[in-house]
Amino acid sequence: SVNYAFARDQYRKSKNAALSSLSDPHEMVGLTLKELARSLNALQNISLTDEQRNAHLSKGFTAVYILQTSLDFDKGFEIASNLFKIYEFIREQLQKTLKRDATTNLHVCSDILDDIIDAWNNIK
Repeated sequence: SVNYAFARDQYRKSKNAALSSLSDPHEMVGLTLKELARSLNALQNISLTDEQRNAHLSKGFTAVYILQTSLDFDKGFEIASNLFKIYEFIREQLQKTLKRDATTNLHVCSDILDDIIDAWNNIK
């Protein structure tokens, strides 16, 4: 299993936070992390309509894809690998949610993501 605290500390220490060159990659990732957090929180609300649920699942999968593809394994292999595994875990939980699998654990995903967002915001 992934050492989340380690990944979080690496994020805090590393300003080269493993991103491809965008106009403001730090801001782009920050916004994507927040969008993912918003969708994960929304999906934990049992009173969602199917339409809302599908919209948040779609946003969640898209955010995970953006986050995974923005990792730069050349600049920081260890941190990028750890983050990739975290994002993959979240993607798997979204997949379970899509299938209405009772073992899905979005709460854990939200907690992990909150830690990553805190670390990310402390980089700049």
